[in-house]
Amino acid sequence: MKKIIYKSLVCAGALSLLMLPSCNYEEINTNPYEMTEEMAIMDGVGVGALITTMERFVFPVGTQADRTDMINQYQTAYLLSADGWSGYIAEANTWGEGMNNLSYYLMDDWVSSTYRNSYTELLSPWKKIKESCEETGNMAPYALAQILKISGWHKTLESFGPIPYTHAGEMALVIPFDSEKDVYNAMFADLQDAIAELMPLIEQGGTVVPEFDAVYAGDARKWVKYANSLMLRLAMRLREVDETTSKQWVGTALNHPVGVMTAADDAAQMSTGAGYVFVNNIAYCAQNYGEARACTSMYAYLNGYQDPRLAAYMMTSESDEALTGYDGKKYAPVPPGAPKSHTKDKYGDYSLPNMTSSTPTYWMKASEVYFLRAEAALYWSEFGDAASLYQQGIEMSFQENGVSANINGYLSSNNRPQAVSIGGYSAGAPTTATPAFEGSQEQKLEKIMIQKWIAMYPNGQEAWTEWRRTGYPKLNPIDEGSASADVPTNTGILRMVYPLSFSQSSEDAANLQTAISMLGGQDIPTARLWWDCD
Repeated sequence: MKKIIYKSLVCAGALSLLMLPSCNYEEINTNPYEMTEEMAIMDGVGVGALITTMERFVFPVGTQADRTDMINQYQTAYLLSADGWSGYIAEANTWGEGMNNLSYYLMDDWVSSTYRNSYTELLSPWKKIKESCEETGNMAPYALAQILKISGWHKTLESFGPIPYTHAGEMALVIPFDSEKDVYNAMFADLQDAIAELMPLIEQGGTVVPEFDAVYAGDARKWVKYANSLMLRLAMRLREVDETTSKQWVGTALNHPVGVMTAADDAAQMSTGAGYVFVNNIAYCAQNYGEARACTSMYAYLNGYQDPRLAAYMMTSESDEALTGYDGKKYAPVPPGAPKSHTKDKYGDYSLPNMTSSTPTYWMKASEVYFLRAEAALYWSEFGDAASLYQQGIEMSFQENGVSANINGYLSSNNRPQAVSIGGYSAGAPTTATPAFEGSQEQKLEKIMIQKWIAMYPNGQEAWTEWRRTGYPKLNPIDEGSASADVPTNTGILRMVYPLSFSQSSEDAANLQTAISMLGGQDIPTARLWWDCD
């Protein structure tokens, strides 16, 4: 609310000149041409704008008007960590003379960026939406805010471990951390409540803040499908550590009358919407910073399988060191990690990810959901036929990427991932697994996870999490000589350490120590999270 400075003059002459009975300072000092916070709440503008803000921080995305601010936020929070650790993106640049996240030396400012962008930036708008909805009695926007909160916060939980959840947003000097188990249980309950809140809108044909929703334009049915799919993702996370809870929530998601994502246009993504045109962060870093490049791990699988998604995922290269792909085109993928010798001069003309500024930033695709269902069916037959769902996942991924192929020929081939040797780096074939859905239960799980990993590209955060949970797919190792001695190359980063700022006061330090005790007493990158049973 803007204030008009001439308060004293107006009030001093109010009785004699205007014959006013009293002087209302707030009314006098309110700009009549500017919407107040109360008006915004009544009109839904304030809550709607906060929904847009939350959506922009599930993964940080910006517009041309934001210049490079949001791009840099994504770069330090995800691109230079999970996108690399997942085997999706490699780097043509180096930071800290090769001693950075990608070579397993965790940098505090980058780790802080991950926490800030996946948790802190969502907290304030979520809290304001909650307060506004409780005041107005219209809880549908809050249901949407709950889904968005969980979309971001589960990444924080799966990057660091225990987080403040059940007491988040309360007025207290120190907000306690919750155990991972307690957070998952709270997220399931919150998703269930949010879905129940949105169901009447579906039945009435209503929408939720459509002008401000950049994902689904207020389509309540789409949001419920996504929320059920998110519930399924989180439920499968617990399959090995808490089978009873996992199976319970898998059933809740799959048996819901609206169901989960099944079509390509069900995807939760940010590209255009709510009056914005968003910029793809990875494409910008590749094309303008000369950094992000295709990774050898993805090339090993796609070229070995003669997979039609190869050209859809990576651009060709004119480098003298480029390899000839199965399709006759030249590709030059970059090895994972960040050895000191890696420079833009060395990898500048290697293969870029095949993305443009307008490529969507995906939170979840329908293909991922088919593979989640395939895994569930592999262990619990009441949830469907694993082989059929596996095939549907591959077919959906082909559709999502605009490629065509003989699916029966693809599934019956004996093709295997290949060894890669380029630019002085060599890695053997990561696995002997073929696309054919056959073998033992564990072999079938590996195939599901390989195809799921391929389909989720470039969502490195989710791929890194699932790689830790299952051990699949097997990835190319980083250069042994460049890695931190504290993190074995065959293990990799299993979690981020908490930011140093969490220990600024004695109260904060004590609170943090409680969280660390839930991790087994050590705040280290090789500590396994609760669900990491591989």
